[in-house]
Formats: sequence, structure tokens, C-alpha cells
Amino acid sequence: MVARVLHAARPAGLTAGSLERRPAAPSFAEAVTAWWADARTERDRYPWRGRSDPWGILVSEVMLTQTQAARVAAPFVGFMEAFPTPAACAVAAPGDLLRAWQGLGYNGRALRLHRCAEVIVNRHGGEVPEGLDQLLALPGVGAYVARALAAFAFDTSVGVVDTNIGRVLARAVAGSRLGPRAAQDLADSLVPAAGGRDWNLALMDLGSLLCRKAAPRCSECPVAASGSCAWRAAGGDGDPAVGSAAAGRRQSAFGGSDRQYRGRIVAIACERELSRDEVAPLIGLAAAPERALRILGDLVREGFLVERPGGALTLP
Repeated sequence: MVARVLHAARPAGLTAGSLERRPAAPSFAEAVTAWWADARTERDRYPWRGRSDPWGILVSEVMLTQTQAARVAAPFVGFMEAFPTPAACAVAAPGDLLRAWQGLGYNGRALRLHRCAEVIVNRHGGEVPEGLDQLLALPGVGAYVARALAAFAFDTSVGVVDTNIGRVLARAVAGSRLGPRAAQDLADSLVPAAGGRDWNLALMDLGSLLCRKAAPRCSECPVAASGSCAWRAAGGDGDPAVGSAAAGRRQSAFGGSDRQYRGRIVAIACERELSRDEVAPLIGLAAAPERALRILGDLVREGFLVERPGGALTLP
């Protein structure tokens, strides 16, 4: 199925006697590109979409990795005002980054970004490196963020596979579930020789706006309308995105988790000093003080908090 769809994505030239035939339906690539020319307006309102500086794009991608775009917009603007360059981020106290990170969750990303900025300054002269291998060597930069940087900051022709793109690939192109390697190979095969940034953004927007996880808008989808959606062409039974790489990830429950209580402790520490004795009732674990102290100890050990002389706990 993949080979058939990829072949169809290459527009065929006219042959003798074909001038009287009906125009061929647009290919997958043509359908996506034509739709995105207008549809991108909504997504271009996000503050990172108009940027071309690699540092700003790195910050946005780290923020977006585990947080919805609408929640990232305001913190991103504030963060970039406070830390406009890797150098400004590297010399800042980690606690300042944690304060700027509030509202985004997964606070460990702020500390990893701080270490990342230090490496960029110390090893790369303050400039975000361009090569994939160098990007992957940065602290906290995994395969997705490295490829997103290569595509969005440097317009490199590499495939980017996030949740939205993974869903589009499984449904529209493959029509079947895709493992991580198959999804990445397929994404790479679709990227044009030039314009990797726009192509990946178009696929990402298609997944976000139309090819959604729940209630996909197939009636509005240009790929379905062109007849080049493999899932719909096969009858639309089941959902090949379920269980596919990137597209089917589920987060563990947040309510009552250690992650929730960790976030509460850090949020309080952003405002004032803490003492060990007050932590449990402050975060809602008065009935489980041992658990509160264990979580607190983890935060100190991982560098989110520092215990000062006298026992006061503060941000680093």
C-alpha cells in the first residue's frame, strides 16, 4: 500500500491521446500543499512560527514536546524575552528558568534546556549547531527535536514525525500501522529536495486541524477529497493510527500522581522558601507525609531544589 501511494504522489506527464481525458486527481503532495497555502494562516499566529533563529525554534520545540500549542504561546514569549540567546540562558540561575517555565508542566525540560544552552555556548560558540549528529549530542535533544530543528531552523530535507504527522502517515499514506523505523523512513521519503520546513509544517498542520485523533474531519480533508487517502480508499475500517509510532502515545493519569505533587512543590518554591515540615499539608498530602518527603527528596537530588544552611528549601 505504501509503495502504491508514494508512486501516486509523483504527478505523471501527459501521454499521446490523454488530452481528452479528465484531469488527474491531485496527488497526496499536491493536495496537502494546495490546502496548506490557505490553512496555515491559523497556525501561523503562534509566535514561534514566524521565527527563523535556531535558538527560538529549539526553545519552542522543547516546550511543545509535551504541551499543547495553545498553552505554550504566552510562556514562550516571556521565556524568549528573558533568555533571548543561548548565552543569556546559560548564565541564568536554573531557578529563573523554572520560574519562567511555570504553567507548562514537566519542569525537567527547563533544566535540560539550561544544560543545553551551556553546551551550545561552551562547545559551539553560542550558536545552535546545524548537523543532526551535533544536535543529537545536545542535552535533552532527542530524535524528534533534532529533526524538527534541522527542518524548521535550517530548512533541511528531513522528515519530522510528531504525533500529528505520525497520524497522517499511518492513515493517509500507509493505510496501516507504522512502527518507529517505518514511520521515519516514510516521512523521509516524502520530503521534497527543497523546502523541508514548509512540507513538514504542512503535514503537522493537517494532522492538527483535520486528521485529528478524535473525530477526524475527513469531509474537509484535501487528501480524502483527492482520493489519495489510503485509509479511506480501503474503506476506512479501524484506525491505522492507533498503535502507530508517535500517533498512539498515551500519558499516565496526572491527578494524584507524583508528577502532580512535584509540580505543586516547584510552583510554591517559585514564590517563597519552603521547609520540610510544611510541604505535606501544602501540597495536599497531609495524610501521607512520607510520600511528600520522598517526592521532596527526589526534587533535591535532581536539582530542582536546594537545601540551604538552616534547612530552607529554595530553587537553585
